[in-house]
Amino acid sequence: MLVELGVVEQRLQAVKEVLDGASVTDVARRNKVARQTVHDWLRRYAAHGLAGLIDRSSKPDHSPHQMPPEIEAQIIEMRRKHPGWGPRTIGYQLAAGGVDPVPGRTSIYRALVRHHLIEPAPRRRRRQDYKRWERSHAMELWQMDIVGRFFLADGTELCALTGIDDYSRFCVSARLMPRATAKPVCEALRLALRTHGLPKAILSDNGKVFTGRFGRGTGPVLFDRILGDNGIRHLLTAPYSPTTTGKVERFHKTLRAEFLAEHDRRHGTIEALQAALDSWVLHYNTLRPHQSVGMRPPIERFRLARSDELEPDLLADDDEPLADEEPPAGITRRVGQDGRIHLGGFAYGVGRWLTGEVVEIVVADGLVEISHRGTLVATHAQRHQDKGHELRANEPRQRAARRPTIGPMVRRRVDSSGSVSFAGFNYRVGNPYVGSQVEVAIVSNTVEFSLGGQVVKRQPIRHDRSREFGAFSRPLGKPRTHRCA
Repeated sequence: MLVELGVVEQRLQAVKEVLDGASVTDVARRNKVARQTVHDWLRRYAAHGLAGLIDRSSKPDHSPHQMPPEIEAQIIEMRRKHPGWGPRTIGYQLAAGGVDPVPGRTSIYRALVRHHLIEPAPRRRRRQDYKRWERSHAMELWQMDIVGRFFLADGTELCALTGIDDYSRFCVSARLMPRATAKPVCEALRLALRTHGLPKAILSDNGKVFTGRFGRGTGPVLFDRILGDNGIRHLLTAPYSPTTTGKVERFHKTLRAEFLAEHDRRHGTIEALQAALDSWVLHYNTLRPHQSVGMRPPIERFRLARSDELEPDLLADDDEPLADEEPPAGITRRVGQDGRIHLGGFAYGVGRWLTGEVVEIVVADGLVEISHRGTLVATHAQRHQDKGHELRANEPRQRAARRPTIGPMVRRRVDSSGSVSFAGFNYRVGNPYVGSQVEVAIVSNTVEFSLGGQVVKRQPIRHDRSREFGAFSRPLGKPRTHRCA
């Protein structure tokens, strides 16, 4: 074997000196190396002769941590077939397919980068910089938002009302619509409530379809009224704070990566695209593992929600009941934040300790009995009017118009939001009466609204009683200001 001398020759000379009786310490000092190095030369010379003194690479013959080429090919195939899958999801699918050991998340990420399937980019913020929060039970909070850029085959753009259960990440709403106006958005909300029940609260941004917080109207929007009628608390984000609804925003990212990548501009009608979206949502809820819930399908957490028997009050905007109607016997209500429920325009105390809980109500013999899960928790004397007939819980409530009470009255015009201003407070009358002149009167501890000699609405007094004198002193409202041309 041909060997290049030089360094090898010096090593051989050092080995021969030790073999001739010289001490290892002296040989190491003369060659300016460590004693361990001289011992290593001796071992290699004894095992391989002169060839053992040649420089050799420190690279191991085999790395137990190196990803096998078969596994890497499987990773690349998964990513190409499912562009929305990231390293964690691919690792989960490999484990589900029986791969052992499963490559780490970083190894999978580097394999995707090597094959140009992921563009490497620095993380904008550290993970620990984000303040993560989550409700403790399903149906405690829904996050809802509007997402756009769904396109049909002819280029028509659609949008959707989306909703995510905060605890389980279960998709409760994904309804397409041509435009995100009040009517289709609220129809999608009603569908979600009928399908999944009533959550305790809904979190949304400050969009005009969700709230009149920054709008020009003086009363609540239809979305707010539906939530209020069903005892659902409406939470709003701070302006310019998209991370507050981060869970539904993250759902939008998944929706675009997994659904739109396959169905964008491939359906001719909104019905066909909605059917495809419903199928994807079913897979998302029941089969697809979710990283935030321990790589389990969201339905495994969502099905743990308590099933309260509460029938949603899903009245249309033009079909509002009168506030003085008697509630049917055996109905249910959700306790408000103030620990009270409302029946026929009157508040009945239950207790703050039951806030958000569903209670059963029985009205009989002048008493209002309130029970929670079969236990009587409160009894009150009936304060709302008795119509003289009993209604079952599933019977439709009938309007019972009556003549207004005789006494001091003022006239007010119903504004575009269906509300009337009296003594500095806006009272809801209803959209069917927009533009009409209604008569307002104080009857006991209620405000009574009548039109054409018939009472159309009655509500508990919510205004400042000290301002009533000013309201009654101007029976026709504030005088209009006339400007000269």
